[in-house]
Amino acid sequence: MTMTFHMRALQRATFVVATALALSACSGDGGGPGEAALDPAQGVPTPQVESKPLGEIVGQGSVKVALVLPTSASGNAGLAAQSMRNAAELALTEFNTPDIQLVVKDDAGNAQGAQAAVQAATDEGAKLVIGPLFAHSVAAAARVAKPQGVPILAFSTDANVAAPGVYLLSFMPESDVQRIVSYAVSKGKRSFAALLPETGYGSVVEAAFQQAVAKAGGRVVGLEHYPADRGKMAEPVARLAESLPQADALFIPDTADNVQTIVGVLATNGVNLKRLQLLGTGLWDDPALTRDASLAGAWFAAPDDSGFRSFAQRYKAKYGSDPVRTASLAYDATSLVAALVKTQGPGALTSETFANPSGFKGVDGTFRFRADGGSERALAVFQIDPGGARVISPAPSSFGGQTAQASAAPAD
Repeated sequence: MTMTFHMRALQRATFVVATALALSACSGDGGGPGEAALDPAQGVPTPQVESKPLGEIVGQGSVKVALVLPTSASGNAGLAAQSMRNAAELALTEFNTPDIQLVVKDDAGNAQGAQAAVQAATDEGAKLVIGPLFAHSVAAAARVAKPQGVPILAFSTDANVAAPGVYLLSFMPESDVQRIVSYAVSKGKRSFAALLPETGYGSVVEAAFQQAVAKAGGRVVGLEHYPADRGKMAEPVARLAESLPQADALFIPDTADNVQTIVGVLATNGVNLKRLQLLGTGLWDDPALTRDASLAGAWFAAPDDSGFRSFAQRYKAKYGSDPVRTASLAYDATSLVAALVKTQGPGALTSETFANPSGFKGVDGTFRFRADGGSERALAVFQIDPGGARVISPAPSSFGGQTAQASAAPAD
């Protein structure tokens, strides 16, 4: 069954900013794909602040659900937390008589805070946890919630913290890779090369790329890694250029600035970019790339943003500002829980329900949780044209199976 919710959120550019923060965090000492390195609001200091055990109450329903966010953290993390809290409140406001009461808890962006916040929430009767945002906080929250049989819908993009009962509702880079590779193969591309950043994001994407190419029946004919220092990118790019005559597609999963630098180096090395199909991830969802003539015709996978634009307009009308890109995740999580409680009662908040293989529909399209706690998204494929990026392959509306309506559309 596919449950249909009326949701969505913000501009593509904000998604690029959020993911660019992930890249910068991955290149630090704490790098690698673990902990906060791939989280939606990483690259932000997480001060050691005590969790607030009482918290704020949003909604009047009988089913208590914890919303755990780093509301007292400084910088982007705190801003993201406030926007996500607002989005959760908006979901309840737009839902038709939700029987949900959100117990908002501050985890201060650290593991100790997350553990204390979840303990306080479950002591108060919370049946489910929405959040936290950072991977290390998710792991700490799980140590409290799982023994009590309380499921978690978290926002980390680090698959290492996913587990049965700990589900990641986020923008997982693996979904981008699988979608763009499978689409390229469907269009006759068989030989792939890749230039990958030496970051935690690059490591995760590399593993997904190798797996996706093999699964689709293609082959990897060349692969190189490059450092974050643009002055040192030329050597690995030049090495890969030697194997590009064997390739018909080149994958560069990085931000707009770095992609443009790499494409320039390739041209300097005599690579005929018109012969290669350039491929990217959601990081390419950036207007800067549409202004680069050398990238015309390139493809990338990303969520269809039509629903997000609608969500962002409603959010701005209520709160007077634009939501952060990840606010849609909090809206989706809250709407999903409210719909399940409305249609099936609080007993539906179980791993069996969340791991429904047919998935759910949210602000950013159809998504589903895997039994291991990871998630998958149905993404669109875009082509970069001089006037902007356009959809050349729409996002699938479902993962298969029969469709059941469990709408969380705004009330009339």
